[in-house]
Amino acid sequence: MSVAEGHGLTLASRLYKSRTFGLTLGFMCVALGMYPLDPAGWVWAWMLINAFVWPHVAFQLTLRSTKALRSERRNLLFDSFCGGFWVGAMHFNPLPSVTTLSMMTMNNVAIGGPRFMFAGWGAQALGIGTSLLVFAPAFMAMTTQAQLYACLPLLMLYPLALGWICYRQALNLARHKRELLTLSRTDSLTGLLNHGAWKDHLELQFQRCRRGSTGAAIALIDIDHFKVINDTYGHVTGDIVLRRLSTFLRQNLRATDLAGRYGGDEFCVILPDMPLNRAAELMDALRDRFNALAYAQDPTLRASVSIGLAPYQPAHADSTSWLNDADQALYEAKSSGRNRVSAVQGSWLRSV
Repeated sequence: MSVAEGHGLTLASRLYKSRTFGLTLGFMCVALGMYPLDPAGWVWAWMLINAFVWPHVAFQLTLRSTKALRSERRNLLFDSFCGGFWVGAMHFNPLPSVTTLSMMTMNNVAIGGPRFMFAGWGAQALGIGTSLLVFAPAFMAMTTQAQLYACLPLLMLYPLALGWICYRQALNLARHKRELLTLSRTDSLTGLLNHGAWKDHLELQFQRCRRGSTGAAIALIDIDHFKVINDTYGHVTGDIVLRRLSTFLRQNLRATDLAGRYGGDEFCVILPDMPLNRAAELMDALRDRFNALAYAQDPTLRASVSIGLAPYQPAHADSTSWLNDADQALYEAKSSGRNRVSAVQGSWLRSV
């Protein structure tokens, strides 16, 4: 099923309830408008069919159609045609006629915007023309008190129901938007921030540090000999290791720390308001605990990590130069034996 057809079926399901409710209220309005004219029996029969049978027929037609959206639009145009027909049949009684046409127009605007509103007006005009061919043209200038009260439920309750439907749809769209935004900024394998999202946060943290309101450190974490793990145990096992590390980071970092997957087997963490010595102690403790956890879960799989640390320094021209310092520290940790933490302090590196 295509996205458009899925949308058509969703629209049909939503309109089935509103059509049933609206035509039931509309029946009272039209019936009181037609009653003084003493219409023929077939007119009453068609009025009953239009109000109480057509909503179910329209829904079934859409369910059985291979083009659900197009089918439901045809149903809406038929609604407008019938609305125009009853306006002409009521001899243009002012209040029932305006109520019928305005409710139909409001529905068409809510469903299809201005373009579909004009299409609905065309269908209403065709319905009016058809009724003028069937009934003698006339104009009933007065609306009785009974007709006025018959129109009130449609005027009050149907806009409320349509507004509620639009409100629920707006909530669903907002939820879908949030979900899509989350997906666009989340790494699908680990559930952490993806590369782009993490770098956006890094830029924000850099600007906060530059304003002098806070300090911070960043850490780059690399799984040692990850290619060997993939080659020896397979990519499924490699993915398990990646997920284990991401879960470990979420469980052991502060709520204010931001962890992400930088790419491949490399992870990244922003540590706001944390001096370098405290960050180094934290990262070394995390490294040690992760090694012990990985060994406990699978003694044959010796997974360890190397970590490069860099504090924010006023000399950094931008967030990229800050990240480059962390990358240099990570390179030092890997080249000096792996499974360790190296930190940039001033213009030199030290291992923890």
